[in-house]
Amino acid sequence: MKHLNKEEGGIKILIKDSYLKAIENSIGSRLFKNLYFKSKNPGKKIDALQNGNLSCAVFASWILRNFYLIKNVHSTVKGTIKDLKSSGWREIKKPKIGAVLIWEEKNGETGPHKHLGFYMGKNSAISNSSEMKKPVQHHWTFGNKTDKNYRRVIEIWWHKKLE
Repeated sequence: MKHLNKEEGGIKILIKDSYLKAIENSIGSRLFKNLYFKSKNPGKKIDALQNGNLSCAVFASWILRNFYLIKNVHSTVKGTIKDLKSSGWREIKKPKIGAVLIWEEKNGETGPHKHLGFYMGKNSAISNSSEMKKPVQHHWTFGNKTDKNYRRVIEIWWHKKLE
């Protein structure tokens, strides 16, 4: 499947349906826990995702790249947003099923960072859980404003290929 937009043997791949199912089927996967980089110290390697603690960007960008909706897989939210912008994504005001959500910066055990995932409809989202170290389904704002885990959505991104 070099290009998901093209027909293969007279059959056209349904990108949005397949994309949404891939996101849904990722729940509980440990696939996105680790991404190693060579350290400046010879013979050492660094797990940039800290065993799943910082996996939201790799999870989301891997899904997006798999469906040719961005150009590369990224280990940071910043890199993923930059790729969204250069790959035809546009910001929208209200979430649509399959939209990419960017949550506000929040202080975690690794310092302040933004978070990203996917809007799945009915006030739900799927993103990587730092606590569980795998993708989970949750309320799209992590609960009410009074909840300790509440996180405001600051950007919503949409691509015309998902129409």
